[in-house]
Amino acid sequence: MNTMNAIHTFEIEGLVVQTGDVICTTNGKPDILPGEFWRLVGRLVPGDVDHVVMYVGPSGRCVEAGSRGVITFEMPNSAWDTERMARERGLLFDTFYGVASPLDGQGYSEEEEFHIRTTVAEYCLAQVGKPYNLNFLDAETEKAFYCSQLIYKAYQQVGVNLNTGLAMEQLPGTNNIVYPQEIWGGCMHRRAKREVKSE
Repeated sequence: MNTMNAIHTFEIEGLVVQTGDVICTTNGKPDILPGEFWRLVGRLVPGDVDHVVMYVGPSGRCVEAGSRGVITFEMPNSAWDTERMARERGLLFDTFYGVASPLDGQGYSEEEEFHIRTTVAEYCLAQVGKPYNLNFLDAETEKAFYCSQLIYKAYQQVGVNLNTGLAMEQLPGTNNIVYPQEIWGGCMHRRAKREVKSE
């Protein structure tokens, strides 16, 4: 059993994250060929944010739902080095976009925030080993997860709803999907401090 008994703090690309914060990325990395493939995949997802990862700690430990299912991986340092992490992450290549903090500005006491942060981290860690959820319309299942669904379900455990009802135009039912952009847009967030080259 994964029991969190502390809130961990880490720095990614100059931004401080704490246990339970959400790392937001855009698919792809323009200067490498596999990155171009992921950038094209990212164009299918509404908004700028294509992928989300929960920071749990200690050090650079994160949990994500990707092609290999729900996994943990380690950031080797405070830089989002996608090439260095790619093998561990199922050859996912992405670019750091920023950090979303579902608890910031909500007025929780220190004790409440500790409980929420540890609960959502424990939830994500408890899902490690489960498969990737290809049925994006079923965000309520706990048998399989896609990236933003994992974050949504974790925060649902503590009464925080991250599904804002975003939908793709002309496609009925797509408001059931929890998109990475919803988590970014529905929470207080901080953009990466370094300049990201745009095409």
